[in-house]
Order: sequence, then C-alpha cells, then structure tokens
Amino acid sequence: MTAFPSPDLYRRSYPPGIKWDAIIPSYPLFDMLENTAKAHGHRPAFDFLGFKMTWGEVYDEAQRLAHSLQQRGIGKGRKVGLFLPNCPYYLIAYYAIARTGATIVNYNPLYSEKELAHQINDSATDTIITSDLSMLYDKIKKMFGTTCLEHLILCKFTDILPFPKNILFPILKKQDLADIEYDGTLAWYHDLINHDGVPKSVDIDPVNDIVLLQYTGGTTGTPKGAMLTHQNVVANAEQSVMWLDGVKPGEEKMLGVLPFFHVFAMTAVMNFSVRNALEIIALPRFELEATLKLIHKKKPHYFPAVPAIYNAVNNYKKLKKFDLKSLKSCISGGAPLPVEVKKTFERITGCTVVEGYGLTESSPVVSANPLRGTNKPGSIGLPVPGTIVEIINPDDKTTVLPIGERGELCVRGPQVMKGYWNKPEDTAAVLKNGRLHTGDVAIMDEEGYIFIVDRLKDMIITNGYNVYPRNVEEAIYAHDAVEECIVAGLPDQARGEIVKAWIKLKSGESLTAEQLKEFLSSRISPMEMPRQIEFRDKPLPKTMIGKLSRKDILAEEKANK
Repeated sequence: MTAFPSPDLYRRSYPPGIKWDAIIPSYPLFDMLENTAKAHGHRPAFDFLGFKMTWGEVYDEAQRLAHSLQQRGIGKGRKVGLFLPNCPYYLIAYYAIARTGATIVNYNPLYSEKELAHQINDSATDTIITSDLSMLYDKIKKMFGTTCLEHLILCKFTDILPFPKNILFPILKKQDLADIEYDGTLAWYHDLINHDGVPKSVDIDPVNDIVLLQYTGGTTGTPKGAMLTHQNVVANAEQSVMWLDGVKPGEEKMLGVLPFFHVFAMTAVMNFSVRNALEIIALPRFELEATLKLIHKKKPHYFPAVPAIYNAVNNYKKLKKFDLKSLKSCISGGAPLPVEVKKTFERITGCTVVEGYGLTESSPVVSANPLRGTNKPGSIGLPVPGTIVEIINPDDKTTVLPIGERGELCVRGPQVMKGYWNKPEDTAAVLKNGRLHTGDVAIMDEEGYIFIVDRLKDMIITNGYNVYPRNVEEAIYAHDAVEECIVAGLPDQARGEIVKAWIKLKSGESLTAEQLKEFLSSRISPMEMPRQIEFRDKPLPKTMIGKLSRKDILAEEKANK
C-alpha cells in the first residue's frame, strides 16, 4: 500500500494526452495578456451588457493605463486595490497593475465600511480603482482620512455601456450614480488612458514578486492576505488549461457571473479566458433569470459556478423557456457538489459538470475531475499537473497516510502561496515541510482520486463520535423534496455537540422531520441522524460567491438564543 500516488499511478489515471509531470510555465502575469493579444488581437474578449471589446483593445488599454500608473509612481512595493464588479475595467486594471510590478489587492464590493477599512490598512493599499456607482464610491470616500488610502481612480460606469444604455442609465438610474467630490485625491480613468504612452519595462521575478494579495479567512479564521506570486497565478492558469483540454482558443465563450475579485473566478473564469482567448460574457453580479437569459441569447460554452448556482438553475420554475444546450463544460468549485445537483444539471443541459477543489492559498485550483475519462461523483478528482496531494495524519502533522486512510489534505505545487502578508505565525501554521495544510479531511483511492470528507473545523463530535456534515448533507439531498441543506453541530451539555439540519424544500413540496428521519435511517448511522431539523421557507444564507454558508447560519442560531 503506497503512501503517495506515484507518477505511474497518474499516468494510468490521467486522460490521454495530459501529463502529471508536465513542465508548468513560469513568467510575468502580464505576458499572458500580451501573448493572447498578439495571437488573437482581433477576436472578441469581453461582452458586458452588449458593450464589446477585442483582445487587442483590452491589451492596448491596459498598456496605456499601466503607463499612467507608472507616471503616478506606482510600481514594485505599491499596493493598488480593485473595488469593482465584473466589468471590462476590472480585467484591464488587473493586468495593468501587474504590468507595473505593483501588487493587486482585491476588494469585495459588498464589504462593510469596517471590513473595507481593515483591509486597506492591513494591506497598506494607498490607491484604489473603483467606479462612480454610489454603492462603491460612497463607501470608498469615507476611507480617506481614516485609513492609509490616498488616491482614487474613478471609472465612469456609462463608458462601458452600449448605446442607448449609456444615454438612458443616467436618466433612469440617476440614484445609482454617485455625487462626486472633486479634490486632489481623484483621477478619472478615461483621462489616464487618453494618450499613446507605453509603460517602461519592469524586471519581474515570477517566483518571488507578489502580484496579488487575496484576502481570506484562510485555515485559521482571521482575514489575512495570501501572497500570490506571478508564478503562482500563472502556474494555476496554465495547469487549468492543461487539465481542461479541448478548448478552442479564440473561438469559444466563457460565462462570467462569479465575482472576479474571488480567487475561483479570477482563475477559472478570467485568467483561463485570457490564456485561451475566450470571449467573456459577463454580468456585474449573479442574478438567476438574467444568467439564464444570457445563456439563451449569447450561447456560452463554459460556465464555472458554485453548487448553489447550479442548484438554483435546476429548481427554477420557468427553466423550460431557456435553451442551455450551448454549454459544453461546467466547473463546480467553492463548496461540495451534491451528486443529485450534478446529475440533474447535466440532464437538463447536456453538458459535463466536473467538481474541482481549491483554496485561496493555492491560487486556487488543486484538483478536478477530468473532462475526458473517469468523472467520479462525490470526488474532487485528481491533482492537476505538477501538484502533489498527500493525506497527512492530523495528529502529528507529518506522517503521510496510506491510500484509503482518512487524514488532512496537504498540497505541494507551483500554485501554493508564498505565505500570509505580515502574518509569520499564521504562515508557519499552514506551511510546514513544504506542504500547505488545508484543514480539510480527505481520503484518496487506489486511482489517485480524492474525496473530501469535511473541514476539520466543521467536524461534529457527538458522544465522542466524529460526524462529518458533508456526509449527512449528501444523504439529505438524496430526498427529492429537498432544494437546499446545511448541516452543522450545536453545543450540547450531555453529548458535547448535536447534529442539526437546516432545510429549504422545493416549491410545492412538503416534508416532516419524522418523514425525513425515516428516509435517512438506511443512509446514515444513528449517531449522524440530525437531532434537530429546521425547515425554512426562504433560501438559506450564502456567501459572496453564492455558496451555502454554515458560518452565517450558525451566527443566526446563536443570535436567536
């Protein structure tokens, strides 16, 4: 019984033409956009609500913005924030910042003022690029004088709307546009690209230079900035291209409804599309009916999403109105993909849904099921090329366990972060002996496929027995009446913890706790059986990228005590 799957095992398990030991390219991030513009400059790059740009236009605008950023002193050592929804500005600014050698800092547009202020100060962001939408500008303006923020670059939202939307928006949506205060902190994006300048060359060390601070709760709870190098981000895009082969560069379309500021969408939607010259069909945020209309009209081929989005599509009452048959492949990540959700979505669309796995600290992709070859439901697939996954004894944090044994999933590869920004103790806690300790409990089978059992921190211990929420959730999802489900542990004086399930039923369905328990009796053990079951009429809480949030539902439970 081997402890680590050898390359020989992957050679047997990998689809034909994909090599686990392939050479993973390493180069400055901006080169990815430059290479695509040279090869496919005339091809469509972005379609935002009907406003379109080619790859040549995106590249040219990124070059001009990079030149102006350099003129403002932005380069190595500086942090530039992006506080934007999915739109062309995000793509252009992201690559322009990388071109200067500065570090990108992603900000969630839904951040509270407190969260925004903390990240600005923690990262030492002195410049932020945002838009003149009031929901963004009004928050950012309050950061001046109270944080280290000094400069603001403002993008006009109407400049990326096609005619006549660009004319009608200020009239019909006037309340959505901010009242701008003109002072020395402000520069307009359109002024910064209104020239023919070319940025100065910058000596980039892909292995060591930090291109991105991606904030995350990480594996230790407190928000912190994962330091991702040019090599990390580029390697993960290249690994994804190798793994998800069969894409036709310059000919196909990517649906972008996951937020680009989230690391999953950054790689699986944006950078994957840049590397393959796919046209990005984007919405500023996910809305179910708008997304279905977009698929029906624009005919995208790829649709990365979280399981909750696929589940929402499956259960939409008016789904038959929309033709979704253009979809070829869908990559599910961000949360465990229930088998029933996968099967239903594939049956509806005819596409292949592959579950993958990743985390911010690995840029994020670690593994995925192959598009060709064995696609194992419930598995997060095989490690992508150049990636070593080991199952480690969670007690001693060093012993590699044999195949088939349960332990902590650990990762080595070119996509693994350099560490946490200004957090040496947190870095030391997760990066040990060259491994990234993920905090996820997993097993690996004889073919090298990985199965996540649960998060170490989410594991429920009831009467000394380990209960893994994912296992209980999978059993509950098997019931035809269930639309959404979250399982978590609640404190209990007698047992330590008890299992509770929160459930939203499909429209028109009915189910009692007793009926559900009877259904589950042959599927899970008595120790796993939920002691409490709460049915809700409204959707269960979700995170910023749309995955079900165990953290939020436990906070609600605590607040209601």
